[in-house]
Amino acid sequence: MIVTAAGSLPGDDFRGALGAMREVLPELLPMPELPGRGVESGMIGRTLGLIEGLSFDLQPAGWRLTSHSDAAHRRAKAAWRRDLDDLEELLQGFDGTLKIALAGPWTLAATVERPAGDRLLADHGARREVRAALLEGIVSLRESLARRLPSVEIRWQTDEPCLPAVRDAQIPTASGFSKHRRVDLPELRDALRPFSRSILHCCMGGDWVQLAREAGFEQVYVDAHFADIDELGAHVDAGGQVVLGVVDTSLPARQPADRLVDAARRVTRELGVGDWLTLAPACGLAGWPQGDVVWQLGQLRRAAALLDADRD
Repeated sequence: MIVTAAGSLPGDDFRGALGAMREVLPELLPMPELPGRGVESGMIGRTLGLIEGLSFDLQPAGWRLTSHSDAAHRRAKAAWRRDLDDLEELLQGFDGTLKIALAGPWTLAATVERPAGDRLLADHGARREVRAALLEGIVSLRESLARRLPSVEIRWQTDEPCLPAVRDAQIPTASGFSKHRRVDLPELRDALRPFSRSILHCCMGGDWVQLAREAGFEQVYVDAHFADIDELGAHVDAGGQVVLGVVDTSLPARQPADRLVDAARRVTRELGVGDWLTLAPACGLAGWPQGDVVWQLGQLRRAAALLDADRD
């Protein structure tokens, strides 16, 4: 059984984190995301750093679409250049799959401000513009990786923690006194469809797996503690695959393999164990003590071996 991780890790040493992940998760290697380096390396800043042709700056309320990039946005771009250089150097001879995670269009719309204030979610044109720029950034990154690492297979992960809140009209407006309007399901689905060759990751609860399947996603990444068995069953029956988050990442404490197996069996006792299943932490590990991360991922590998025995 394949084991992977979301990508977010503690510390600020990209080269060290990549080396550690290559050692413990070689089959589906997550490109390290290191929020400890600064806000430009967090989920949103890192994704905006990939976008060309649009400018962003950092305000007290967070990132904002604007006419001129500020130093924070320039640092986000520079971090990509350094990280890609390190990837090219350290992954020579690597024969596994590299997984790269980026924030999805609805999470960007729910967190990034438009120039006039409030979220992009309130402006149909602005959110379409940012979505199109993100897709162009992914194409450019794919081409760069093909030149730098021609023998490495790339998998993409679309992080959408805000998806259920966007669908359910739970994103607050800037004033805090009301919520942004509900986005119709067809629009939610159609905006996700261009990203559907990736893994859709949402570590929040809510019945979003059916929406992902309707948008064309074959692989979803869910928190086992929130998993809806009926939804996952329908996804697997339709030929889909599941990355099951069994490490409770909200609790930065060591969790032994038998506890992880118990979390997984909440799902597998109903659906069985098959090639559709990959194990992972529920979300990122950036808030964990560095010394615990490799130990925890080792326990995850042990849990995967124990679950493989359930096939018999």
